[in-house]
Amino acid sequence: MKKLFSLAVFICLLVPGAFAAPQYYVSDNLFTYMHSGPSNKFRIIGSVNAGDKITLTNVDKETGYSEVVDPKGRKGWVQSKFVTRQASMAVRLPILEKELKDVRQQLAHAQEQADQEQAGLVSSLDSRNKQIAELEESYTDISAQLTESQTEIRELRARLDTQKEDLLLKYFMYGGGVAGGGLLFGLILPHIIPRRKKSPNGWA
Repeated sequence: MKKLFSLAVFICLLVPGAFAAPQYYVSDNLFTYMHSGPSNKFRIIGSVNAGDKITLTNVDKETGYSEVVDPKGRKGWVQSKFVTRQASMAVRLPILEKELKDVRQQLAHAQEQADQEQAGLVSSLDSRNKQIAELEESYTDISAQLTESQTEIRELRARLDTQKEDLLLKYFMYGGGVAGGGLLFGLILPHIIPRRKKSPNGWA
């Protein structure tokens, strides 16, 4: 009974923020742009990365935009669909890893005690096996969540790399166009402006 109570206390300690004030995060969408007003018609003042903890200050239900303050202290408007109370994978992954490590240690400790007490504690063997089974089930569930989280993070990183490459290509093409236009203008300009003829005295 004492061990079941200890296990319940351990589970409660794993979620210390359960009774704290709600936090808001940017959902797992790589990043979203911040605008100076509540629509995409306002100028872009920056971007917020997925998983960033933000402070929600206002909501415009008509335009579907929310006013937030990002970790850098910047205030702007983002689409409300990207604002969520659920922490992103970047935040949840370390928690899942810690839970998995703790459960693994609990499982190893419980198995060791079961082996030591098997000879003299036959009556408590069924209870111990049940506890081990519960820990194994918890370990399996957390392992599955961890694998899913790692896969999702790899996919998000791949998508982010692709977006960065596309952005660099656009900047390169824009810079090349500006340089080419300047070169072409430099070649044409001498032919447009007539040269001054020298007078016999050497003055124009």
